[in-house]
Amino acid sequence: MMKKKKLMGIVGAGLLVAVVGAGIYVNRLLPIATGYAAKNLASAVFVSGRQAADVEALDLKFSLIRYVSNTVDAEHKTVTSRFLWSKSTAAFREGYGVTLLRGVTPEEWQQQASPLPPDTITAEPLPPGDSTLSTRLAPIARAFVDHRTYGGHPFAFIVLHQGGVVSERYDKGIGPDTRLLSWSVAKSFVNALVGIMVKDSLLDIHAPMDIAEWQGDDRKNITLNDLMQMQSGLEWNEDYGSDSDVNIMLHCQQDMGRFALMKPLEHKAGTYWYYSSGSTNIVMRYLRRFFDSDADFLTYIRRRLFAPLGIRNAVFEQDISGTPIGSSYLYATATDFARFGQLYLDDGCTGKERILPEGWVDYTRTPASNSKNRYGAFFWLNKGRKLPDCPEDIFWCDGHDGQFIGIVPSKQLVVVILGYSPKPANEIDRNKLINDIITVIP
Repeated sequence: MMKKKKLMGIVGAGLLVAVVGAGIYVNRLLPIATGYAAKNLASAVFVSGRQAADVEALDLKFSLIRYVSNTVDAEHKTVTSRFLWSKSTAAFREGYGVTLLRGVTPEEWQQQASPLPPDTITAEPLPPGDSTLSTRLAPIARAFVDHRTYGGHPFAFIVLHQGGVVSERYDKGIGPDTRLLSWSVAKSFVNALVGIMVKDSLLDIHAPMDIAEWQGDDRKNITLNDLMQMQSGLEWNEDYGSDSDVNIMLHCQQDMGRFALMKPLEHKAGTYWYYSSGSTNIVMRYLRRFFDSDADFLTYIRRRLFAPLGIRNAVFEQDISGTPIGSSYLYATATDFARFGQLYLDDGCTGKERILPEGWVDYTRTPASNSKNRYGAFFWLNKGRKLPDCPEDIFWCDGHDGQFIGIVPSKQLVVVILGYSPKPANEIDRNKLINDIITVIP
């Protein structure tokens, strides 16, 4: 009898520990779930101009997110999302896009905004490309966007050849003026911004960074180059399916760059490759300190990067600290993303104007030493043959859920894909798509 009671006690204690552990884990997941829903729905509605019901039926119909209840306040431009005991609110500000509010009310957040000068960027439409090539590509575009033959759920698809548009197609409800989410494609824009600041003699990417929190240990040796090549050595977990570092950073933190830079060093800087969205937000936070205000920083991005390319009304969303979220949250049109890809195809120039330093694109395409030829500096590379049927020289910007800007120098191509195409259930077969495009190029 005593043995039975003891056994029952052990089982009861085990169940209690399991229940408490499960409760703690769920409690950590809830703000991620409600934060994801609030932020992404608010941006889709107030930045992209999409219908809330469409977004909930497609973009938010997965995992715990599907059970979240969302309230859209069109008057105050907020979204509040609730699930069990968790609630998250995201708010839109003109020029700044949407921010997930942590520790501030929507009213306080609106009052903190520095007024941005109006976006007066002008641009000529991209020129049309060869009409014969457009005709050859039309069946591929229809198959991809209309019939989803290559997988995924594309919203927008553009192909440039020799700088001209040879294919352009949009999903229902999406058009040329729809600003769409970049996810990690934004990292490549941070590459360009660093390059511009190097050209302006503001940065040395190979010098140790002067970050106060790093001065007491070996993190003081980390360089911008280490971060851009994803070889900082900082501890990081990029698993989007759990309460990982990337999810906690994006959905629970006021200062995302500081959250990432406070991670301990696991490997000597420059010796170990590991993909980290935290690295990009450290870089963006570091760049922000060269400017007196949030508005000054965003104005610099507009003036030095967006304006020369003719990128109009793009939005780089911020965290609560005021730093643009370089890892994930840039909204721009498909044409804007195509203009960006063309900049790298043209070796950092647009027209007769050099935007990026001489040799910057070559630096960008140089494999990080421990990446197995897969990664350069905030760009992915095909030297590791991730796309086995595509040219080795293709390099690309790659975003969560299928965002893509592919640059193929040997074929003078830029390919832009935007949409909602999560892995593995609904992944786009990029290898086949790009190979099919290339086969029709004379």
